[in-house]
Amino acid sequence: MNILAIDTSTEIMGIGLINGEKVLGEYVTNIKRTHSVRVLAAVRELLDDCRVTLPEINKVVVTSGPGSYTGLRIGITIAKTLAWTMNIPLSGVSTLQVMAASGGKNFGGFIAPVIDARRGNIYSGLYRWNAAGKPEPVLEDRHVSAKEWAERLSRYSEQILFLGYDAAKHEQTFAEVLGERALFGSLTDHLIRPAELARLGMDAPAADVHSFTPSYLRLAEAEAKWREKNG
Repeated sequence: MNILAIDTSTEIMGIGLINGEKVLGEYVTNIKRTHSVRVLAAVRELLDDCRVTLPEINKVVVTSGPGSYTGLRIGITIAKTLAWTMNIPLSGVSTLQVMAASGGKNFGGFIAPVIDARRGNIYSGLYRWNAAGKPEPVLEDRHVSAKEWAERLSRYSEQILFLGYDAAKHEQTFAEVLGERALFGSLTDHLIRPAELARLGMDAPAADVHSFTPSYLRLAEAEAKWREKNG
């Protein structure tokens, strides 16, 4: 079963291809460039290198959010289009869960992936590895201030591993509240692995292609202002 994974939820763009328990290939970049003009070319290049054709893809998996509004729309639109035109299943996986799976392997405590949401706010959730070898949520994904999140996590006595390149922006806040219980991933721990996205989505239920939408966890600023103005 060939599974194609697409992640454009952050500045990291990742395309992955797995077959069963074998990673056939990954294409990952972490640069400030427009995803929309690069995703399809990356998909084509990866498939060509792995000698897999589009008709041989059995499922598409995409990060469902949170993350960049524009980035999420790009990835999900492409994933939906591929799934619909090829009549194959589509599944979405939390961006934060993929981050926990990518950098938190073999960590015995809690894992808190972090995506910056500006103005002292973040997207985060709390995860822990289960017996099946996957990170399962302990606290659901949310949009929250970094300080409030640190205080919420202070109720736990175990160490907490913060993952994601944006975690460094709030390291002082987490360290002040949690002290030595706050740990931070190394350079490669922060990279979102598209192969992990494919693995997590392998057995995930199929979404309805037409109604599937991103999980933003908050309204876009323009939409929030429009709602406030128009009741």
